[in-house]
Amino acid sequence: MADQDRPQIYLVTPPEFDLDSFPDRLAQVLDGAEIACLRLSLATRDEDRVLRAADAMRQVCHARDVAIVIERHVLLVERLGLDGVHLTDGARSLRKVRKDLPDAIIGAHCGATRHEGISAAEHGADYVAFGPVGATPLGDGSLADWDLFEWWSEMIEVPVVAEGALTAELVEKFGPVTDFFAVGEEIWSTEDPLASLKKLLAPLG
Repeated sequence: MADQDRPQIYLVTPPEFDLDSFPDRLAQVLDGAEIACLRLSLATRDEDRVLRAADAMRQVCHARDVAIVIERHVLLVERLGLDGVHLTDGARSLRKVRKDLPDAIIGAHCGATRHEGISAAEHGADYVAFGPVGATPLGDGSLADWDLFEWWSEMIEVPVVAEGALTAELVEKFGPVTDFFAVGEEIWSTEDPLASLKKLLAPLG
């Protein structure tokens, strides 16, 4: 359970990145830190850009035995040889996606809603993500609080991911009650993403 083990790190790509430089930035982080999984989280709806980005990210990840999941685009998982999909609509499409992708990693972002998380777990999610855990002007202002993670880590077997506006203080606070930290914007906007990641995770020891 989460309170006995150091949480694992789950990287999230920026919504936009330069394909000429980002694969090298990603490789540097993967080579310098223990990363469990990468989520390709692109804002673009341009199919060609998504395909090229996924191809490049898959090569970097699989060369290092790191799993890669793509946000939302269920139909691209098998086509591109990815490991799974991250759903952003909680449990709503999970049952169908699980049927279509029986062997894939399927994660579900459930905001700050315990009921949605339980529903996702019951419908076959491999992990459930709650967030944001930190204050952010984006979204509707609701936060996934510590009590939700504590309850989940005690009652539910499905791994839980803490994400959104993470700080070193929040990493220290949530470390005992989460299985994963999803880290993205916190590091990619800095000069040295690997150094920023290590600083963010310093409280975990």
